[in-house]
Amino acid sequence: MNRRMSSRSVSLTSTFLLLAAGGAAACDNDEYVDEGFYCADANGVVVDEDYCDDDDSYHGGAGFFIWHSSGYSRGYPVGQKLPSGGSKFAYNDAASRSKFGLPATGKITNGTVKTSVVGKGGSGTSGGKSASKSGG
Repeated sequence: MNRRMSSRSVSLTSTFLLLAAGGAAACDNDEYVDEGFYCADANGVVVDEDYCDDDDSYHGGAGFFIWHSSGYSRGYPVGQKLPSGGSKFAYNDAASRSKFGLPATGKITNGTVKTSVVGKGGSGTSGGKSASKSGG
């Protein structure tokens, strides 16, 4: 004996599946992003990554930051200004480095991309203050 599903059962099942799929997609929105990282000066101009190496007392120093954004890709050369919209934190801020899955100390190669970073960009710190957004 064959049982056929009523149109009401099919409709409810289809509706449930669509809602479940939509709910899962909504949960994934902006939860994880890829972030690009660069060593740059306070104005967002890319500098040699040695300037952001806190294990190297010769190069590291005030005025250099690790800039990051989901909009940064690989390939920005030394001397180029990064696109607007990024955030920065002090090159020697171990907590911010760890937050983004970077090594707590040492050199970070320009153009490093970390996948599945939690949150959208997030704020770092710059000398103990909130990270600033690049204005241009």
